[in-house]
Amino acid sequence: MPSDHRPAPQKHVVAPLDETPIAPIDAVDVDSKPRTVWRDAWELMRRRPLFWVSSVLIVLILLVAIFPGFFAPFPPSSQCFLANGDGGPQPGHPFGFTRQGCDVYSRVVHGAQASVLVGVLATLIVTIFGGVVGAIAGYYGGWLDAILSRIGDVFFAIPTILGAIVLMSVFPDRNALLVAVVIAVFAWPQIARVMRGAVLSAKQSDYVIASIAVGVSRFRILVRHVLPNAVAPAIAVATVSLGTYIVAEATLSFLGLGFPPSVMSWGNDIGQARVSILTNPMTMIYPAAALSLTVLAFLMLGDVVRDALDPKERARR
Repeated sequence: MPSDHRPAPQKHVVAPLDETPIAPIDAVDVDSKPRTVWRDAWELMRRRPLFWVSSVLIVLILLVAIFPGFFAPFPPSSQCFLANGDGGPQPGHPFGFTRQGCDVYSRVVHGAQASVLVGVLATLIVTIFGGVVGAIAGYYGGWLDAILSRIGDVFFAIPTILGAIVLMSVFPDRNALLVAVVIAVFAWPQIARVMRGAVLSAKQSDYVIASIAVGVSRFRILVRHVLPNAVAPAIAVATVSLGTYIVAEATLSFLGLGFPPSVMSWGNDIGQARVSILTNPMTMIYPAAALSLTVLAFLMLGDVVRDALDPKERARR
């Protein structure tokens, strides 16, 4: 009778192990999600304590700006009594009173709304407008790049604060949107330059060349392939710049060219405290400290985001 010897099951391999070491290849988890720039950036940021400190501060500041009534139960206008003028801290009034007898703590809390709103609006306008201009200039090049770059150079040569002072003096009625737009008018060239450089680098990539070869339209390549891979540097710069725009609003309000005196903002409070800086300096120190802490939080977060999105930094990690 023929022997019933069945061969032992063999493992399916590409080549003998003694010829080609394929164990590292087989060990790769092909079902795992592909790594992206944003995923690598998150892995770097989450390991840095500075990211968590700045994030907690920013979340707290945003909560104060969005829900000021939760942190200061009564509006500042209802607690102004001349008898308390330049008064020190009292129960329920930990920061004391202004020269007009208004509660300093409540004004600092409610003033966050206007200051942070201008910073956020200015950042959005600058990022969208400057990003679009820089992307178009960098991708299409030629005469369009030359014209847009020269226009950007003209605005880049004008200091943001100086240009905003001149332009704001033309408008008698001022609000948050107007202040943000005026700041953005002179601040967009920075984002445009960063975006243009990132697009110039991205459009030389192999996937862009391959898309052109298969007949994909240039506009579709710009929107679907170039922009997603070039927007990271612009976001890093915008995060850092947000704090700068808050300072710009405070400077304009301090000079009387930002929000009207009836609107509570840190810049207005600092400007109004000048008259009592010698007799009651705390009325200026508290809003100035809130402004400094907010700007510091956004600057710290911006530094972390910039390092995480930097290819050289990712390579070192």
